[in-house]
Amino acid sequence: MRKTKRLSKAPLPDVAFRSYKVAKFVNHLMYSGKKSLAFNIFYSALEKLKGKFPDEQMSSIEIWKQAVDNVSPIVEVRHRRVGGATFQVPTEISPKRRETISMKNMIFFARKRAGKSMSDKLASEILDAFNKQGGAYKKKEDMHKMAEANKAFAYFRF
Repeated sequence: MRKTKRLSKAPLPDVAFRSYKVAKFVNHLMYSGKKSLAFNIFYSALEKLKGKFPDEQMSSIEIWKQAVDNVSPIVEVRHRRVGGATFQVPTEISPKRRETISMKNMIFFARKRAGKSMSDKLASEILDAFNKQGGAYKKKEDMHKMAEANKAFAYFRF
């Protein structure tokens, strides 16, 4: 390879939880550079989650982390052109990309939900992902089914 790999810069951790994962999620949630609004949406969604679990055996941030883990895919299909034909080749996903895909899917399906505010929609999507339901979890399952269906082309892996 001619070019060197670009070093990725990690975002600064958020103020409340001191977590890089939360900062990354908020960066994906943000529109038009309005980071404070994105943080307010995220923190109010976690407050709404806290209200749905009154027994407090898990904190709302632990519920969110488990939800992100539940919707993170392990394999995906990539298109590979071999001899004029295009094959869908199942490949494993790196942990960094796995986390990014799961966060983006959660935010995408939260935005598609019907509801009053974004914090309500995000809280319900996090709750569904925690319970292994909802759009983001279904997308993960569809990715796994597609990879399983194209398992025969795994030898084209690059």
